[in-house]
Amino acid sequence: MSDRITRISPKRLHKTPGYHHITVVEAGRTAYLAGQCPLDRDGGLVGDGDPERQADQVAANALIALAAVGAGPEDVVRSVIYVCTDDAEVLAAVWRRLGDSVVGAAFTTASTLLGVSRLGYRGQLVEVDLTAALPG
Repeated sequence: MSDRITRISPKRLHKTPGYHHITVVEAGRTAYLAGQCPLDRDGGLVGDGDPERQADQVAANALIALAAVGAGPEDVVRSVIYVCTDDAEVLAAVWRRLGDSVVGAAFTTASTLLGVSRLGYRGQLVEVDLTAALPG
């Protein structure tokens, strides 16, 4: 973890399943990644009907996008996870899968997990929106 990024969970707020309530970033450059989708390099949907497999592809794509700006999962300061479901078990499974993924450190920061009714691509069940504080 960088001395530019501080993650805080006030004791007067509820315990979280691995993320922090607040992330503070000292001045610097910021990268806002477009929502990472479960698409392969050719634009084909990966994991049709399988949210955990889609989470794996989203994580792999996010790692590539972060690397393109010289950042890693530890530089992420905000994440929003969208899952096309209203099932708490599916939401939890995607959260765990992303937390255990190649970008798992990204989800220890200020994070939001949302169940939504529709995402942009036909058959898409998972999308991740990341903001990173770029290394100096």
